[in-house]
Amino acid sequence: MQVHCVDVHGKRILNKKLKREQVVPFFSNRPACLIGMEACGSAHFWANKLQALGHTVKLMAPQFVKPYVKTNKNDAADAEAICEAVSRPNMRFVPIKNSEQLAVLAMHRARQGFVKARTAQANQLRGLLAEHGIIIPKGIRHINQHLPDILEAGDNGLPGRFRQLLDRLSAHFKELDKQVRELDVQLQSWHQDSPASQKLAKIPGIGPLTASALVATIGDAKQFQNGRQLAAWLGLVPRQHSSGGKPTLLGISKRGDTYLRTLLIHGARAVLRVVKSKAQHAGSWLEGVMARRNHNVAAVAQANKTARIVWALLANDREFDAQYGTGTILAA
Repeated sequence: MQVHCVDVHGKRILNKKLKREQVVPFFSNRPACLIGMEACGSAHFWANKLQALGHTVKLMAPQFVKPYVKTNKNDAADAEAICEAVSRPNMRFVPIKNSEQLAVLAMHRARQGFVKARTAQANQLRGLLAEHGIIIPKGIRHINQHLPDILEAGDNGLPGRFRQLLDRLSAHFKELDKQVRELDVQLQSWHQDSPASQKLAKIPGIGPLTASALVATIGDAKQFQNGRQLAAWLGLVPRQHSSGGKPTLLGISKRGDTYLRTLLIHGARAVLRVVKSKAQHAGSWLEGVMARRNHNVAAVAQANKTARIVWALLANDREFDAQYGTGTILAA
């Protein structure tokens, strides 16, 4: 790990390479100072360690540090660039996550991996059976419904070795499904113990899974100045390519956490289905968007609005009110 130190005037006073076991002793013997780090693997761990020693730690995305590299890329040049970038007044910083947040997010990532593996296993089973003329409808639940009957049926012409293989793959599929369900239970338990997560779950389009991921990822919502900043952090606002005073807005930026953005957009699609089927939503803002734009654009617009509501609830410590802002103001 490369350390680059400067004084209050920006003059270099130290540039040294440290082994991992030397990091904590080195900073323990230093007076409290500002430390900048790239938001990479184990960065949150070191940030919490150094904060416990009394230092102020700020994490930055690597793409924001790269423009400050003046020469060829090496550890010393990167450390100097980080040292310069952290002192910029307009630099954007990554929220530092504590151990509890990291543990919840680890469960989300593990669940996401199991879901991906389960889907791959289901598709493999479906494809192998299709080669023998046996078609299973799309959907995870159809695998569990049809596969036992396929294995027990003696008139489908499946060879014995192939039946053994199907039984092995079926056992693997069931184990993956079991892991997903167990992680769902653990996340639900954490959600029930978190007042902030329960607060977010009252918003249409957000359930326990999305709420727990939002709370664990965002942390302190007050680090964002407004709801639009949170939406931009999640990549739900348009990209700009403006010049000469002519604004040009493109598709959404897709920056930030892909997992969170996916959950919010899928939740927005569920809200769109409700708006289509419920008469009480006639004339609402979302119905107007759906009438003017296509389904995907409307879903992203609803996800953007949901992100702003999330910020308002977390930053101002408020409860969700579906009628907020719909009252009539009477002039005296």
